[in-house]
Amino acid sequence: MSSYLFSPENEPEEADSVTLIDERGRALECYVENSIEVDNLNYLLLMPVDLPIVIIAWDEDSEDDEEFSDAILLEDEEEIEQIFPDAKAVLAELDLSLKYTAYSLTVSGELPPIEDDDILTLELEGEDEDQPLEPEELQFLVSFYHKEQRYSIYTPLAPLLFLAKANDNGKVELVSPEDEKMQMILEELLFEEAE
Repeated sequence: MSSYLFSPENEPEEADSVTLIDERGRALECYVENSIEVDNLNYLLLMPVDLPIVIIAWDEDSEDDEEFSDAILLEDEEEIEQIFPDAKAVLAELDLSLKYTAYSLTVSGELPPIEDDDILTLELEGEDEDQPLEPEELQFLVSFYHKEQRYSIYTPLAPLLFLAKANDNGKVELVSPEDEKMQMILEELLFEEAE
């Protein structure tokens, strides 16, 4: 669902951005990176205007050695809401503004330069246990404590992309890239983007 009406006559450069709205009414402003028409429907490749972030909780039992400690990607809405004020405060010290946006937490502001020591590689498990683990590289921003639990905030080095379609009345809605047809459309959008 979106508050933006997509016009197929607009090239992606002209259609600056769309605003995605999640089921809780939170907004996420996205650039239209690319678009393609398939079966009289316009599909869009979207990238958030602000930088997405992830929050990782560290296993308390192994906090002395981060290299061997367990990292838990924070996805629980209630826990995020509890630590949000602390996370916002520590990011403000870096001149970054934390936003509770739809589909991902984001920050606006200028990131510190990337240093090799500040990159964490997480191996994320897919939904299918037979799938190999997918490594994701994250840039460290800051750590903080909340009720004796240590958290770290990272931003992914790879861009966060969304696949959406503009329906007949121009409203934009997210689609899942899981089925075969959507995967082909996504590949086409990414291929054209790379050219």
